[in-house]
Amino acid sequence: MVSRSVPSEPGILWIVATPIGNLEDMSPRGRRILAEVDRVAAEDTRVARKLFSALGIPMVEKSGLVSLHDHNEERAAETVLETLGMGKSVALISDAGTPLVSDPGFRLVRKAREAGLEVRTVPGPCAAIAALSVS
Repeated sequence: MVSRSVPSEPGILWIVATPIGNLEDMSPRGRRILAEVDRVAAEDTRVARKLFSALGIPMVEKSGLVSLHDHNEERAAETVLETLGMGKSVALISDAGTPLVSDPGFRLVRKAREAGLEVRTVPGPCAAIAALSVS
């Protein structure tokens, strides 16, 4: 008999790009992942709440919105790793664009990789490519 308290597989850490300035730039896949994950680690939870509201994703169903920024990343990463270890999936988002480019998340991803956890990405808006395309 398999114990339900021990997951058969750890969860997935999703790195999800968010819109840079226009909420219509959110990819359908990114929206779906944000709606399906068990938790969201966000650079600024206030910005994340606005995004979820605009996308029609009820935060009430989330087991938690975790604040993960430059000043608490070490501690917050441990919380996220515990969640992943329980077989739950977590999305990491920044205020705008792709996390880790110039936003927090490096320590979290490094620790997840060191723990042998799966890390996947959902690409999205890129300010550098957008600027290049019109220059």
